[in-house]
Amino acid sequence: MAAGLSRFVRILRLFGEAKATWTVPEMAAALGQPASSVYRAVRELVAEAFLEPATEAHYRLGAAFVEFDRLVRRTDPLTRIGEPRLADIAAQAGVPCAVLLARLYGDTVMCVADTRAGDLPATPSYERGRPMPLTRGATSKTILAQLPARRLVRLIDTIDGAAAAPEQIAALREILAGVRRRGHCVSRGDIDDGLAGLAVPIALPQLGIAASLSLVVEAARLDPALEHRLVLLLVASAGWLVARLGAGDDAPTAAAS
Repeated sequence: MAAGLSRFVRILRLFGEAKATWTVPEMAAALGQPASSVYRAVRELVAEAFLEPATEAHYRLGAAFVEFDRLVRRTDPLTRIGEPRLADIAAQAGVPCAVLLARLYGDTVMCVADTRAGDLPATPSYERGRPMPLTRGATSKTILAQLPARRLVRLIDTIDGAAAAPEQIAALREILAGVRRRGHCVSRGDIDDGLAGLAVPIALPQLGIAASLSLVVEAARLDPALEHRLVLLLVASAGWLVARLGAGDDAPTAAAS
């Protein structure tokens, strides 16, 4: 079994929506590891509540993740300051929408907070905690456009899980350069049919934050006037958030008594 933290992470990453419970033999077969080694790691994960027993010798993810999710919401500056603002943005948008706060997550982009208002023609794929493609959609491209050249080169070597052709990389670089010039990105149908995304950057390198603030709306409704108004709303909201974060206004909320 792999040494250190990686042996636990490999087990935990087996769990997902498609298969939420696993037995030790199933884990061992999936990982190509001896069942005895997997069992020892599982026993340690259960002891710390990262896994818990389910039915018929199966295991599922444990309550430790709920504890850490709460801590992230209360201590991560981007989430703590940004999440309460999303409902106001949705109200000011004045159209059915989803408002997303997303950040770079390894080789993907992850939504860390979201809210929705009204009925959209489709359910947006972006939702809190779900990794999304790095090179598709306004939300992701706005984050990519912020990254230093060296890091960007490594991240865009693959597109949609496959090795990127030189022409694909060149086209993506041109798109990202446009995002940097305009200060925002708009895409239609890039992630979900019938939906459009608008995103602006939230960049605070000193805090290790490369993020974006986005609105998802019905593509058919997004005429030039609405696009202009929503981009201005996002720019103003992102500016407010960056100012709050840059000023160090990110102290955790005191625990309720």
